Amino acid sequence: MMSFSILYIDPGTGSMLFSVLISLFALGYFAFRGVLIKLRLLFAGKKGSAKGKRIPYVIYNEGSQYWNTFKPVVEEFEKRGIPLVYYTSAQNDPVFDHPWQYVKPEFIGEGNKAYARLNLMEADVCLMTTPGLDVFQLKRSKGVKHYCHIVHMINDAITYKRYGLDYFDSVLLAGDWQGEDIRYLEKLRGLPPKRLVTVGCPYLDVQSARLSTFQPAAPRQPDAGQGFTVLVSPSWGASGLLSLYGEKLLDPLAETGWNIIVRPHPQSKVVEKELIARLQARYNKNNNIIWDFDPDNIVSISKADIMISDFSSITLDFAFLRDKPFLAAVGDFDPRPYDAGKIPHPLWQFQVLNQIGKELKEEDFPRIGEIIKNIADDPASAENRALVKAKAWQYQGQAGKRIADYMVQVQQEVTEG
Repeated sequence: MMSFSILYIDPGTGSMLFSVLISLFALGYFAFRGVLIKLRLLFAGKKGSAKGKRIPYVIYNEGSQYWNTFKPVVEEFEKRGIPLVYYTSAQNDPVFDHPWQYVKPEFIGEGNKAYARLNLMEADVCLMTTPGLDVFQLKRSKGVKHYCHIVHMINDAITYKRYGLDYFDSVLLAGDWQGEDIRYLEKLRGLPPKRLVTVGCPYLDVQSARLSTFQPAAPRQPDAGQGFTVLVSPSWGASGLLSLYGEKLLDPLAETGWNIIVRPHPQSKVVEKELIARLQARYNKNNNIIWDFDPDNIVSISKADIMISDFSSITLDFAFLRDKPFLAAVGDFDPRPYDAGKIPHPLWQFQVLNQIGKELKEEDFPRIGEIIKNIADDPASAENRALVKAKAWQYQGQAGKRIADYMVQVQQEVTEG
């Protein structure tokens, strides 16, 4: 009797094999294309041209939550009448809700399917928020002349996983300060210096404009009972607030009687399903606890009087957009999986934490209501927020224009050079 065995390949090995196969395929593709162009020139004689059908400008969006980062840029290209190709891995990307004349949006699939398409792309300039270029599946295409990363957060640019920004040609920053640690890593790893250009923060520009017409809730004090709203909005992963503490924090919050909005990171629904399901079941009968899984955080932010989070940059979003305090549990943050693990000083966002908010420790959880009352009445943090905001978020309201200007400049350089 013949027997068959099934070969098991773990996800890590599968990812590596996929990267190798795509690299080999891309090498063969561009080699074949080069031969084809030479043959065309040979048979066409002097009338032939070595120029293929290249895309001048490409944006790649890995998820609908990043639409607000690209929206001002896309609108700027449309306003200028400059053709732009917009690849997205989100079928529900808001880009499809608009009748563009010069912008061409296209859904290219998710995960490996999208990477396979991007790895064979031919373009002059490609802008993306996705880190890890040339590290795992997302490889540098030989057909792309310039890769540009835009930091999609207002906190430290080194909180990506290891080597997240190493192989980009340029990085667009919200503030000059984000570039200091990038330069440190370049020297540490012997990398050539990439272009660092401060352009502002497009998604904060979008959210700020939305809030101006959104009628955020009027300021309320903790003594207002259920009228007072606490937004719990953590990051995801082993150092995330819900993963570390869960009910240890939510139990005493539920007992305050205040409105509690729990808004897990969108990635939690993907990689922390059991955790979220367990916590939802635990508080199923608590009428003052609401769960928010909308990728758009503006509604919850507009309702909140105070935020509780961790190392997530959403604390700074909240402080700058609403001019309100926050609590951040950062004591158990492990920097080792991130580029931050190679930096010989604390993250900048931790350095300014107690100036514009307050660090929250596990031993504080039983008296969380008292702590919230104290920080909500602290006028000193309000004065500091304006100073920190001016440094962290430069060129407020100008990001879309500045990013488009830069992309046009780079495209001219790579085509003329």
